Amino acid sequence: MSLPDYLTTAEAAEYLRLKERKVYDLVGQGVIPCVRVTGKLLFPRQRIDLWLMNHLEGDEGVSAPTPPVLVGSQDPLLEWAVKESNAELAMLCQGSGDGVQRLVDGRAMVAGMHIWHAQAERYNDPVTLGLSGMRDLVLIRWAKRRQGLLLAPDNPHGIVQLEDIARPGLRLAHRQPEAGVSHLLQSLLARYRIDGSKLAWTEHPSLSEDDLALAVRQGEADVGVGIEAAARRQGLAFIPLQQEHFDLAMRRRHYFEPAMQRLLAFAGSERFTHRAETLGGYDVSELGKVVYNA
Repeated sequence: MSLPDYLTTAEAAEYLRLKERKVYDLVGQGVIPCVRVTGKLLFPRQRIDLWLMNHLEGDEGVSAPTPPVLVGSQDPLLEWAVKESNAELAMLCQGSGDGVQRLVDGRAMVAGMHIWHAQAERYNDPVTLGLSGMRDLVLIRWAKRRQGLLLAPDNPHGIVQLEDIARPGLRLAHRQPEAGVSHLLQSLLARYRIDGSKLAWTEHPSLSEDDLALAVRQGEADVGVGIEAAARRQGLAFIPLQQEHFDLAMRRRHYFEPAMQRLLAFAGSERFTHRAETLGGYDVSELGKVVYNA
């Protein structure tokens, strides 16, 4: 019989082959993942598995200390949560591809990413990203986000679908090549047989979701591809194209660092859920789900 996603104290004790008293001691020490619902302790089974593997493998101290830095793709909800949770993570968000490299090199603790792999038709595939060599890699779901066309308020050019961006005279805002949305856009152009070399791109790339939205809002561009939350923040029109997965990649031992635990705990609060709803375009129903565990 398969175990439930959330274990009771008795089930967790049996699963770990410990006495219930010992489980309570671990909870009191704050070293075992758990949540309290209406006064009752519940243990997320996936997180218990991570905790167990981390201790069995003795990951702590294997390598030099990693700086508490969050890299990769910029996300408005994540950026807000890092600050509000007092997670004490520095942020250096220069695109998903840049984040992958910094994670591999040990220059960051966690990387946010949303890289679409057209051939596999999935997001954030560790093998394709070159992360398969990290034996202790973990991917944690942060959110599902709506990507789409960002347009000036009231959509003055009457754009209704992706193919319309190829109209003569329309200026297209774009991100740096390492950004996750750049992978998606190139895939969409290929799918709809749009010749990117014939599009009128803006002279300089936008370095974040908000920068791209601002470029459209200020009239530097007529259209761009980005997330709904950024469109709403700038009062732009938005046409959805695809729902994407935004995941957090890290080494297993870093999942248990106070910074990450503080961030994820805050992400389970009502305040966080309300913020996600207010920003728009987010589905956080799978937040915290382990989507890959090497």
